[in-house]
Amino acid sequence: MSMDIPPTVPSPSIAERTIDSATDVSRTIEEVTESLKVAVERLRMVIDRSQQPGEPLARLRAATRWAPLTSLSIAFLLGVAIARRR
Repeated sequence: MSMDIPPTVPSPSIAERTIDSATDVSRTIEEVTESLKVAVERLRMVIDRSQQPGEPLARLRAATRWAPLTSLSIAFLLGVAIARRR
């Protein structure tokens, strides 16, 4: 039986722990940023697809140009109806 004392591993300093935490936060921010980029790209594709002639947004745009005051009134009434439901 040996009485050697095992070498102790020094605990990380406050600076090292801060750097590790900052690195973890940086990685998390990068992951969130990439996810947001993917989501925005998907949303762009859906909007572009729905703006093609005959699609809902194209028809809504045409109706708004044809009768802007009526469209504004309808939007206002829908907003009031939605606000009252909550």
